[in-house]
Amino acid sequence: MDAGAAPAVLTTIAETRTRIAAFRRERPGASIALVPTMGALHDGHLALVREAKRLADRVVVSIFVNPLQFGAGEDLGRYPRTLDADVALLAAEGVDLVFAPNAAEMYPDGSAGTTVHAGPIGDRYEGAARPGHFDGVLTVVEKLLGIASPDIAVFGQKDAQQLHLVGRMVADLDLPVEIVSVPIVRERDGLALSSRNRYLSPEARRAALALAESLQAATRAAGGGVDELLAEGIAAFGDHDDVELDYFVAVDPETFLPVDDGFRGQALVLVAALVDGTRLIDNTTMSIG
Repeated sequence: MDAGAAPAVLTTIAETRTRIAAFRRERPGASIALVPTMGALHDGHLALVREAKRLADRVVVSIFVNPLQFGAGEDLGRYPRTLDADVALLAAEGVDLVFAPNAAEMYPDGSAGTTVHAGPIGDRYEGAARPGHFDGVLTVVEKLLGIASPDIAVFGQKDAQQLHLVGRMVADLDLPVEIVSVPIVRERDGLALSSRNRYLSPEARRAALALAESLQAATRAAGGGVDELLAEGIAAFGDHDDVELDYFVAVDPETFLPVDDGFRGQALVLVAALVDGTRLIDNTTMSIG
């Protein structure tokens, strides 16, 4: 598909399956990549799309604000929905197909009778703050993989716990898809791109830099071991009274379990905080010891 041409925008599972089957008939052996999103697209999402374009012959982008991954009191109702603008961005990137169902199409009975359980890691970190969140994420991802039957699915490293759990689900259930991750895209000042950044006032936007600053402080201290990098990272929030730190933790990238002060090697450091009521997350990989 030529960049600038409007992608097909389909809203039903049946139409989407039919169109993808047509793709495969038209070019036997051609590969298909899926980029799952909730819309409100920004440059971070477009980086996923560009990687999908690089790796596959056809690119499908899903846009669906999944109610299963929002808990009581979360921002489901106000989560930004910008389908027309999103499709225009995807047209410029040469995306072939946009699957944009509503909740009734994905969950005809109002919810999912069968769900995917994320397991113990799904109850930690983001899962502890948002009970059931990752069950909802994995359920919708499994559905999207079943609908689009892609060869490749592309996810961002910013949602590191999600990426880990999706990869584990694919391995555990022997799903025939390759999971590809794309590095975090940041603003010039270091803030990780997120659809939720648009909720931030100018003052809160400046305060949100505490997340990236904490990871930078931890990286500088990583040579001293886990306890030192955690102390320095947490201390970076001391000058930000309007930022409520939820967690700051170093985990083994393979298991996603916390590492202790005797750990040496590559670790993934995760941070989450509330900034003026908006939940933000970030992470980075660093070498410890």
